[in-house]
Amino acid sequence: MASNPQMVLPPITDPGVHEQIDRLARRYVEAGGLGMEIMSIIGDSAENLVARLPGFVRARMDGLTRMALRRAFTAAAGTRRVVRDRGDWFNRLASTVSGAAGGAAGFAGAMVEMPFTVTLLLRSMLDIAAEHGLDPESEEVRLECLRVFADAGPMDYDDNADLGLLAARLSVTGQTVQGLISRVAPRLSVSLGQKMAAQAAPVFGAFVGASINYTFARYYQEVARVHFGIMRLSHETGIPKEALIERLRLSIERTRERGRSRRD
Repeated sequence: MASNPQMVLPPITDPGVHEQIDRLARRYVEAGGLGMEIMSIIGDSAENLVARLPGFVRARMDGLTRMALRRAFTAAAGTRRVVRDRGDWFNRLASTVSGAAGGAAGFAGAMVEMPFTVTLLLRSMLDIAAEHGLDPESEEVRLECLRVFADAGPMDYDDNADLGLLAARLSVTGQTVQGLISRVAPRLSVSLGQKMAAQAAPVFGAFVGASINYTFARYYQEVARVHFGIMRLSHETGIPKEALIERLRLSIERTRERGRSRRD
């Protein structure tokens, strides 16, 4: 969603809406904190992880990520027609097992496992959209899933970064799913490259692969609930999504500031 600095957003006066937004803000901040959890498992800086990848893979990560996203939409939608509403625990378990298998097989396994993991993550987001009363087959929901992916992932977490949620700042006016994939893929490919390099470690590959995938699944499920919570709230109240996102941004900033104050 494009953010127009000249747009005058209507005030939100309903205290019930404020309360729901504050709950979503807490959820978003807590999801971001998972980034530190995974980095402590890996025991290395995110910047150094990508250097472990072969040069030809680093050069092709954007393309591989685009391909994985395109195929994931078809595959994830197909699995929902066969097995519906599996729940968070099933998606996290499947992602964890996939990461363990990919990690155990080293770099080659991590390469093969990446598109499967993207499909599992997307399938989980579509389930959450349905949970919020939204149509998982709609273009609107698919675009929102890509905005969730624009959050990059727990390994990219930066407490000072602008909200990945405000990937709603991405211009999507007239944008198709395929067009938005091209804008999201470069950012997502960095996080997936870090994940791939970490789980290709020769000794702890299976453990790290399982841990990373569990964290990715949990992280994206939480962020998806924030995104689709805002979408549902906009549908129910008629309040423009831009106004809800701006109110959420302010609530997230306050929540983070309170967290920093308690740590100090």
